[in-house]
Amino acid sequence: METQGGGITVQRALELPALRGGLPEVVAGADRLNRTVRWVHAGEVPNIASLLKGGELLLTTGLALGTRPAEQRAFVRRLADRGIAALVVELGPRFTRLPASIVEAARTAALPLIQLHREVPFVAVTEEVHTEIVNGHYALLQQAEEVYRQCTRALLEGGGIPQVLRILADFTANPVFLEAADGRLLYAAGTGTGPAAADPLQVWEGLRGQRSAREAGPPSGSVLVDVPGGGHGAGAVRARLVLPAVSGPLLPVHRMAAERAAGMLAVVLMQARQEEELAARGRGDFLTDLGEGRITAEDAPAQARVLGFRPGDGPLLPVVMRIAPESSPSGNWALLARAVLDELASVGVPVLLGVRPVEGRVPLLLGLRSESERTAVADRVAAALRAGLERAGMSGPARAGIHPPVVVVGVPGGWAAASAGLRHAAETATAAQGLPDRPWYDARRLDIDLLLWWLRDHPDLAAFVDRAVGPLLEHDRTSRPPLLPTLQTFLAHAGRKAETARELHLNRQTLYNRLARISELLGTDLDDPQTVLALSLALRARRHTQ
Repeated sequence: METQGGGITVQRALELPALRGGLPEVVAGADRLNRTVRWVHAGEVPNIASLLKGGELLLTTGLALGTRPAEQRAFVRRLADRGIAALVVELGPRFTRLPASIVEAARTAALPLIQLHREVPFVAVTEEVHTEIVNGHYALLQQAEEVYRQCTRALLEGGGIPQVLRILADFTANPVFLEAADGRLLYAAGTGTGPAAADPLQVWEGLRGQRSAREAGPPSGSVLVDVPGGGHGAGAVRARLVLPAVSGPLLPVHRMAAERAAGMLAVVLMQARQEEELAARGRGDFLTDLGEGRITAEDAPAQARVLGFRPGDGPLLPVVMRIAPESSPSGNWALLARAVLDELASVGVPVLLGVRPVEGRVPLLLGLRSESERTAVADRVAAALRAGLERAGMSGPARAGIHPPVVVVGVPGGWAAASAGLRHAAETATAAQGLPDRPWYDARRLDIDLLLWWLRDHPDLAAFVDRAVGPLLEHDRTSRPPLLPTLQTFLAHAGRKAETARELHLNRQTLYNRLARISELLGTDLDDPQTVLALSLALRARRHTQ
């Protein structure tokens, strides 16, 4: 079925049995047969144009067309001005052939004009075309209903608003944006294919220029759908869905799907107040795409400006905080983002902060004046991140027993370095889980842990751990006191026995006895630097293979 927004084309109407039986001949406007027929009307009165709304397929025998050429041209011109889809004239007692004045008027007005060489029942034409139109409307409703079901399923499965927007973007084959009532971008969803797939933020930047004056209305061909807020006046609109026609035209079915999704989004936003979380997730997606190379260093500055990040000409410092799974904020990432941003305000440098709930990460980019600021800024940022976590109720005395967050600081540099640094910091933050707690870790000093984490599933790594410390682990399973803590402390202090004894609260002879027992179990010399290195690597590898 060939439909256009719930109607059918003039061409399709001519192919239906009722009109086809009239032997239709297109005498004008053959290049306009793709016009949409919204309805069918039959009439024989001179003022028929005033009774129409536009989009009609008008059926007539020509009795009202007049006898003089001027009357006939005026009749056709009024119909064209009204915006009808096409004029169909049945030849017979009034005309055996359409007059040249009518044909020329239709050509001048670009109005499709069809003459029927055989008499047809107009009621049959009306029934067939209207049935086709109704079926088209039903098909569109089914498409919109299917999108609505997909969106509902995505929410029930925990996909959230970003997943709903991605479903809409895929359905329309165009990017979809959710903006706050004041015009701030909350989330941008791109399509899997097409020119806007990789950088919907660039599309948004272009749209902002076109929509700088709200009274000018949306850009041509785009769709704006209000997400209701449940209030009155300024509170009547909570957000807006913006669907620009970038990769292809937007049809009425796309508006229908967006309107149904808008009602769903309104409920979610009112219940969970997700505007801030969506904005933070949008920034997190940008930082992740930058780190994964999906956004180039050339395109990144412009897209970052859309998100409010203007770092200046100094180096960029990538930072990633990873939160332990048991302390993740059970969906309230907006509270975490707001608390951390409040704390970061005192750091005194430009900052772009996002959240990645699935990975439990908080990626950041900071603008430095010079590379010499790295350590001082990293200290302040790490303190701000931990303070924000405590304000959000995810750490502190009330959450005793929960693993502390891991903050990894990368190497400062330009946008290309920031891309590699974000990826490195994210991977290192995962590999650093379980290390002794520190305010922050230098990504450059954790490369061994990162390498071991990459190899965590390799059978040779587990075999290495078993060869190196297996006898000691077996001893600790059946005997007391356990000796593994002694070895760990000894290695942490680089083999300095006095410091090891002080930390373990042991006298020196007891420590010497334990170290001798460890050497006996492992068949190694703990005074040998190579042995110490191998044991250190084995214990670090054990964290990743458990």
